[in-house]
Amino acid sequence: MKKLLCIAFLSLFFVCCKDEPKTSYIIDGKAEDVYNGIRVYLSKVNERGAPIPQDTSIVMNETFSFEGSVEYPQLYYISINGTPGRFPLILENGNSNIKIDSKVLANTTYVGSKSHEILKIYQDKMDAFDADYNKAKENYKQSEFLSDSVNIIRDRETLVNLTDNINNYQYEYVEENNTSYGIMPVLTTLINSRDVDFNRVVNLYEDIDDKLKNSEEGVRMKTTLDRMKLVFEAEKATAIGEIAPDFSAPNPDGKIISLKDVVAKGKITIIDFWAAWCGPCRRENPNVVKVYNKYHDKGLEIIGVGLDGRRGQRNPKEAWVKAIEDDKLTWNQVSNLRYFDEIARTYNVNSIPRMFILDSEGKIIAKNLRGVELENKIAELLN
Repeated sequence: MKKLLCIAFLSLFFVCCKDEPKTSYIIDGKAEDVYNGIRVYLSKVNERGAPIPQDTSIVMNETFSFEGSVEYPQLYYISINGTPGRFPLILENGNSNIKIDSKVLANTTYVGSKSHEILKIYQDKMDAFDADYNKAKENYKQSEFLSDSVNIIRDRETLVNLTDNINNYQYEYVEENNTSYGIMPVLTTLINSRDVDFNRVVNLYEDIDDKLKNSEEGVRMKTTLDRMKLVFEAEKATAIGEIAPDFSAPNPDGKIISLKDVVAKGKITIIDFWAAWCGPCRRENPNVVKVYNKYHDKGLEIIGVGLDGRRGQRNPKEAWVKAIEDDKLTWNQVSNLRYFDEIARTYNVNSIPRMFILDSEGKIIAKNLRGVELENKIAELLN
């Protein structure tokens, strides 16, 4: 009987002592050499990257604290009046400690969050990479200054290898820690980087834990990736060597004109994206008129795609038709009068003027030429 009671007691002990999920957080803060009354802010950033304070605390006797709860670990920022910058941290429920460096906020230390530890390991490694890269860059500049051909080759190779190592490390770190909220800021940075490897970053996102995908940041990433996919597909579809996607839209008289109909008439076709409100387009129009008048009889066709209809534009059709008449654009003109509409999106046109040059089969053979370059290219194709 005593043994049974002992076993029952031990079972109850282990059940009671088992870690229960934390439902709130407490941040105990230390702010040495900071005057009483100085405010510390706990913020998140909105979709535009602007910090939005979620809570504030006042320093008293060099200490402060925050209390609250989060649904899941998330990226927050600490800032303090009188000190520039903001310190990133992954906030999760539980007890944590932060020690503010009021002179250099980046030197602040934060412990107690497992997700933050994952982010900090990454940040420390990237800081080391940056130091190595900057040193290698200085060595390369010195070799160039001294015209040291042997070391120039060596230092250039070092820079290339470091760049590859940095890029690979970022992707591999996310792959290795794809169940931790700590990698979400890393993945966000990769998705928004200028030289993003789209297919690789999509695979990264697909492999992260579902709890990360269902977070606010994960949902936002999915939206961004879906938008990027449309751009990626449009760039692929309108690359040089591809058959230009067909489209149709009404001309000023309401008659539907299609790209394939225009292509069938000539040897070379220009798709010209423009608008009445677009200053650079209007300044380029005289050159396009000159090229058309010179080469139309030799087989040049143009179809202008008007992107009028932007918000605030009065009488977009009237403005479009008047611009056609004023600029003497005598070739085919079409427009849905819906600003950057589905035709523009299909061609990944997000600024104008934009041009695509097609051969007699409708294949894209050049794009984004203006002025003398445009005239020279058409002359090369039709003379």
